[in-house]
Amino acid sequence: MFIFVLQSIWLYISELAGKELDIWIVLKFLWYVSPRLMPLVLPLTILVTSLMVFGSFAEKYEFAAMKANGISLQRAMRSLMVFILLLSVTAFFFANNVIPYSEYKWLNLRRNIAQVSPSMVIAEGQFSQIGDDFNIKVSEKSGDRDQFLKDVVIHKKNPKRPSGNYTVIIANDGELASEEGSNTLSLILKDGNYYEDIQATTAAKQRSKPFAKSYFSTYAINIDLTALNDTDVDKENELTNQNMYKINELFVEIDSLSKSYSKDISAFSDNMYYRSGVSKFKMTKLKDTVAVDTIQSVIDVFDVENKQSGVISMALNNVRGSIQSVQAKKKEFQVKTKRLNKYEMALHEKWVLAAACIILFFVGAPLGAIIRKGGMGLPMVIAILLFLTYHFIGIFAKNSAEDGTLHPFIATWLSTVIMLPLGIWLTYRATTDQGIVDFDAFFQRFSKWFKKKDKTLP
Repeated sequence: MFIFVLQSIWLYISELAGKELDIWIVLKFLWYVSPRLMPLVLPLTILVTSLMVFGSFAEKYEFAAMKANGISLQRAMRSLMVFILLLSVTAFFFANNVIPYSEYKWLNLRRNIAQVSPSMVIAEGQFSQIGDDFNIKVSEKSGDRDQFLKDVVIHKKNPKRPSGNYTVIIANDGELASEEGSNTLSLILKDGNYYEDIQATTAAKQRSKPFAKSYFSTYAINIDLTALNDTDVDKENELTNQNMYKINELFVEIDSLSKSYSKDISAFSDNMYYRSGVSKFKMTKLKDTVAVDTIQSVIDVFDVENKQSGVISMALNNVRGSIQSVQAKKKEFQVKTKRLNKYEMALHEKWVLAAACIILFFVGAPLGAIIRKGGMGLPMVIAILLFLTYHFIGIFAKNSAEDGTLHPFIATWLSTVIMLPLGIWLTYRATTDQGIVDFDAFFQRFSKWFKKKDKTLP
């Protein structure tokens, strides 16, 4: 757990460093991030400890002493099997109750910490909101406090026209300047242009689409930071993702998303069907005359000389429009499919954590008894190799499930199901006092085969 927490510190050090946060805030950040590490830490811990403990027992001939007294391996493992079963049940309730709560608190804390330093809010290569009126995008930040900005694009909001970006400011360079203790941040822009769509008072003027454009060598914008400087790190924001829900809540969300997705697909298919015009020209035996008359009336709209080319041009335009509509909807449906698959995987992951605790114990314990080596050396290496195999299979499967290549159920359970036969086989080999590979029996079969051949020779 300590190793994974250190990894989290390195991952999120940029969000914590240089903001003059209290040590209590940093510790709270780590406290909230720790539960979400449990699906990684707990299975690996069980695998490592079972390998070390049973390897140490076998190395010190304690299993031999137990067997000499009539205690089988199954009986020696019985108390640990009960403990692992209780641990898996606890892990399930932990994943269902504690992890969603900590995920919500952790994301809240991340968002609130990000508001403490405006220069940290501005991310490179994407739009970031500062205050209520400005969205800022920069290509590069530099300086000891990231105060120097390169290729600045600003969308300024208009309180009278809340929907849309009607004011755009573009500058080659910028600088964030503020006095210590001041609630005002000065954004100094250099070598840029100011664009604004003018709101016309009449419809006639609006049709001309009036706008204003101006050039500036230096332009200063003052941003009120009162709300940012008074940021409450414990403030509750409206956040949601698939990891914040319990099982009963996930069922409701998945059902809601599935119904909404099905309705969208049905509505789009109906729209495309009616858009094609097929419904208007259904050829039936009773209405052949009406259908022919309808088609003829459409053709008569075009000039006599351009009837053929006009019909073909209209058909091609309709097809192009339909293709564009399908491509746009395809991207939208891909996003919805990915979101739905994530919710389904989040549902199964709560069960997988409990199952992984049991299965990896039955992989590690008999394997330790077979290799007869305890301590932190060989058992740790084998455990890490097995866990990396288990973990990477799970990652690749889940990535495939997000885009719909694999079903979310299969992707979530794949790595655990692969480990199940390995655990059964190792347990069988350990209880029957066999090694992983019986080389003596393997070579004896070959020697017997060659001896038979020698006897048949004249």
